[in-house]
Amino acid sequence: MIAALRFVWNATSGHRLRPWRSEYLKWRIETYSGLKAEQITSGDMARFVWREKWNLLRFLKWTGEVEKHRAGIRD
Repeated sequence: MIAALRFVWNATSGHRLRPWRSEYLKWRIETYSGLKAEQITSGDMARFVWREKWNLLRFLKWTGEVEKHRAGIRD
């Protein structure tokens, strides 16, 4: 859970109250869905998150697993 929150915190840097303005998130959505980053609105982002919620949750779970693995290697 901490890794997922850390990812969201980092991904929305500078735009935490308005994540649809995050260039990083726009770029990620563009590469995943094909929507043009410069045209993504808050509504587009909300629809994308709702439509892809299970894939996004799976991705956040994966980030946590990667972080645990990396922490284990460093120990």
